[in-house]
Amino acid sequence: RRDLLVLSLGALGVVYGDLGTSPLYTIKECFLPGHGMTPSLENVLGVLSLVFWALTLAVVVKYMSFVMRADNHGEGGIMALLALILPESRTTLKRGTVTLVLLALFGTALLFSDGMITPVITVLGAVEGLEVATPLLRPLVVPITLVILVGLFMLQKRGTATVGALFGPAMLVWFTMIAALGAPWVMREPRVLEAILPSHGIRFLISHGAHGFLVLAAVVLCITGTEALYADMGHFGRRPIRLAWYFVAYPCLIINYLGQGAILLSRGGEAVANPFYALAPSSLHYPVVAVATVAAIIASQALISGSFSLAQQAMQLGYSPRLHIVHTSSQARGQIYVPEVNGILFVACCTLALAFRSSTNLAAAYGLAVTGTMAITSVLMFAVARQRWGWSRFKAGLVVGLLLCFDLPFLAANLTKVVHGGWVPLMIGGAVFTGFTTWKRGRRLLSESMRRGMLPVELFLESMRIENPVRVRGAAVFMTSNPDVAPPVLLHHVKHNKVLHEQVILLCVMTENVPKVSARDRVRVRDLGHGIDSIEAHYGFMETPDVPQAIKQCRDQGLRVRMSEVSYYLGRETLLIGRKGGMWGWRKSLFSFLSRNARPATAFFKIPPNRVVELGMQVEL
Repeated sequence: RRDLLVLSLGALGVVYGDLGTSPLYTIKECFLPGHGMTPSLENVLGVLSLVFWALTLAVVVKYMSFVMRADNHGEGGIMALLALILPESRTTLKRGTVTLVLLALFGTALLFSDGMITPVITVLGAVEGLEVATPLLRPLVVPITLVILVGLFMLQKRGTATVGALFGPAMLVWFTMIAALGAPWVMREPRVLEAILPSHGIRFLISHGAHGFLVLAAVVLCITGTEALYADMGHFGRRPIRLAWYFVAYPCLIINYLGQGAILLSRGGEAVANPFYALAPSSLHYPVVAVATVAAIIASQALISGSFSLAQQAMQLGYSPRLHIVHTSSQARGQIYVPEVNGILFVACCTLALAFRSSTNLAAAYGLAVTGTMAITSVLMFAVARQRWGWSRFKAGLVVGLLLCFDLPFLAANLTKVVHGGWVPLMIGGAVFTGFTTWKRGRRLLSESMRRGMLPVELFLESMRIENPVRVRGAAVFMTSNPDVAPPVLLHHVKHNKVLHEQVILLCVMTENVPKVSARDRVRVRDLGHGIDSIEAHYGFMETPDVPQAIKQCRDQGLRVRMSEVSYYLGRETLLIGRKGGMWGWRKSLFSFLSRNARPATAFFKIPPNRVVELGMQVEL
């Protein structure tokens, strides 16, 4: 029970940071003066009903009851879904599977854009409470936001291991506070409790027509962060996430939203500027701003850490060049820091803060990133239900169709705001998606080009029997992408140096469609004869390869290597952009740029740099 309580508290801090801070801007966006919405009883009950049922249908029905069932060995998230729908052999994919893979990649790209927008909108939404206290502080909102963002990203290299224990208690204080702020106003205006009836939301949409439909673009802000429920499932498990939602996050959010509706009915236009901060007495205004800022930082931290995990998974699945992965905790394997991603997020967040300057201006961009990812998740669930759960086409189509009936109206409402900021996640997502597909396609073309210079292992062994090269003392490890062929670097070594080590190892690192591979399944050894062995080292898409450690693990299978005498032979390709087909010229240039800036293989595979021999070769794309 104690462990369950600790996990539930951790889930409250990490998983519900984004959802928990949505009251800062959701109701405010619905009643913006430009929308022409007056805080009448009909409008307030209609908006509150839409918010209540959006939270219930998205979180309780879709994610808690359906999506979280699709786990990949306990792990969740859109990249885990991608691994679930990929076949065991990825050499050839059916057209339908290719479409799903592209959708999953674009959904992942949208999540990266979400990771750039979330820190800005949450911190801005919290700091904007200062201008409610006094308009004189309005010019300081953006500078204070930038200072907070600088500090937030500078602390990323220290990891979340140290501060992670504070997330749960801090968010517990936040949820308790927002419930305490809303409850007195609900008691003053108990009429807002009628908003639980779905008839008010339906009547609102019908009576307001197109304008009511556009309000959905603001209502959707209340369910930002729902994808985190699924993505963080592997860190906490289903039960702690559900307990934290049903006993703390869900009731506290509903009470606060109802309280904001109640103060709109009581004070009318006076509270429209910022209903959340209007709930607080003037004497508590600055403490509320302080707690809101802490909650915003926690919400931002969760999305930034999630971006690091997404980058690692994309890299291991072959959609990203090698990145520098720093494990910030010796106990929690999921806590990582990726300097390249951190730098990109920092520049993007500061740029967005300076460009949009308020949470209101950024709300349109935020909604499109969220709804796009949610709709893609629903489509991918159809493939999972059919392939993994054995559902009939009718049953899977019916359930996913009902989910899309919820997702698509929100997505369509946000598409109308493309010109008002919705272009931001589309632009960011398009750029990340282009990088993913270019890297995958470029690596495939590079492999095909190099495969023409490869030799099947059997033929290589036969040639070694005939030529009988001189064998020198020590062990040589040759990295290869295919265990059935002799890698080009081995062929170049024999051709130019005319010798072989007395112990030769062909090592192939393979990434499986599972998050982690158990230690007993890590390595497989084949004795090819003549002092040559083949090793297959298997890793999950959430793990970082360690070649020396994998070689040591081969002792259990009878292969003993003196690590002090090992030399590692790697190939370094120089890419020449030619006129061959397969990719447009600009994509070849992009692939070449990404290749030059990828992390060196020695660092990525944790190979000792003083034991590496590199042989260069030119490859034309």
